[in-house]
Amino acid sequence: MQGWGTIIPTEKKIAYINSLLQVGFDTVDFGSFVSPRAIPQMADTAEVLQGLQIDNSVSKLLAIVANFRGAEAASVFDGITYLGFPFSVSESFQQRNTNS
Repeated sequence: MQGWGTIIPTEKKIAYINSLLQVGFDTVDFGSFVSPRAIPQMADTAEVLQGLQIDNSVSKLLAIVANFRGAEAASVFDGITYLGFPFSVSESFQQRNTNS
């Protein structure tokens, strides 16, 4: 969702991710705790998480973080099992993607 040019309404994200959780995937990459300036599409990740029905799902939730600040923001939510960090062996891509 983060690559889409138009903002997807929070309610639609919640409905879509809840449907994925019902399927029973091992892990669902559901959102990103990153700067809203960098990825406006994911600015509502905390709100999306609050609408997810994780109690009736075997799926684990993965949130993407690009830095320590994002990891701290994500770590306060019990429903998140994994934090993912986008890493590339290409130094120039890593710089463009995470500014580091």
